[in-house]
Amino acid sequence: MKLHLSESEFESRLKRIKLLLLDVDGILTNGSLFFVQGQGWTRTYNIYDGYGIKTIQKLGIRVGIISGGNSTELKERIQMLGIAHSVLGSEDKLGSMNQILKETGIKAEEACFMGDEWFDIPALRAVGLAITVPEAMPEVHQVVHAVTRRSGGHGAVREVIDRIRHAQNLELPA
Repeated sequence: MKLHLSESEFESRLKRIKLLLLDVDGILTNGSLFFVQGQGWTRTYNIYDGYGIKTIQKLGIRVGIISGGNSTELKERIQMLGIAHSVLGSEDKLGSMNQILKETGIKAEEACFMGDEWFDIPALRAVGLAITVPEAMPEVHQVVHAVTRRSGGHGAVREVIDRIRHAQNLELPA
């Protein structure tokens, strides 16, 4: 992971995380859409990210989805992963994030947000830990605390989850 702050400050912020907030396109997916006859537009998700999300929730870290999208397959993915907090269909990422923070009672400095697009910047600036992927817009790279090695849709979320888990000494569930 490429850090924009010291390793010790990054570790300190990882230790405070109680909520992982995720954008979808470009973070949970590689940003590509494809058309399936009879089903419509869809995207692919990474199985390692999904397993990481399920695991980190079992370990007590909450996960939320904030997406401008509102598709059926996204709703099914959220349900499949047992994600209790989501705001869909809004490009107001800061307002969406504040809604989830209010629902959970978690403070912004205890949240990590992964985003990659211009409209993610206000939320990225507001959280305790802001992370993006290598393919993010240049303006996003300028405001985050770290950039994953892995690309969106190719294990970037799992990379962050593993860093949170290690920093907090969270044991894998049996």
